[in-house]
Amino acid sequence: MDITEHILSQHHQQRRMFALLDEIDPGDSDSLGAVWTQLARFLEVHAAAEEEIFYPEVLRVGRGAGGAESAAEETEDAIGDHNDIRDAVARANAERPGTDAWWKAVIDARLANSDHMAEEEREDLADFRRHADLGMRHELAVKFLVFEAKHAGGIDSSDKDPERYVAQNQ
Repeated sequence: MDITEHILSQHHQQRRMFALLDEIDPGDSDSLGAVWTQLARFLEVHAAAEEEIFYPEVLRVGRGAGGAESAAEETEDAIGDHNDIRDAVARANAERPGTDAWWKAVIDARLANSDHMAEEEREDLADFRRHADLGMRHELAVKFLVFEAKHAGGIDSSDKDPERYVAQNQ
């Protein structure tokens, strides 16, 4: 088990769940709502697990990769991305599934999440693979999975100040 592989696997699952929304009859608000509820919770718990388990270690051992000058730059950007995703999820959650306003918020969440995943895969995950040994990557994967299991019903999805997060976790 490797934290970087687990995060990559979850990114694939997130992409699949957004694609599933495209497959549902646009008039079937119950089905759209059910899939969205699961996806929204998944996005929120995933981000919280990264913030609790992964990013503090990126700050500790990372050096910057994929265009980022430092692990702090990578992490600040990632926390800001998580806030953008959370905000779009909250907007979607406030709308009736299937409405134009709901779709707009879902698309905003999808775009923010897609941008975040691409950047995270290019920077944070690459940086961590280069500087964390397999033992640490395994240990963090187990902690990540336990965190997700404990919070499977959802989690506080409040925005975080990226600079404060980095300062508190360095």
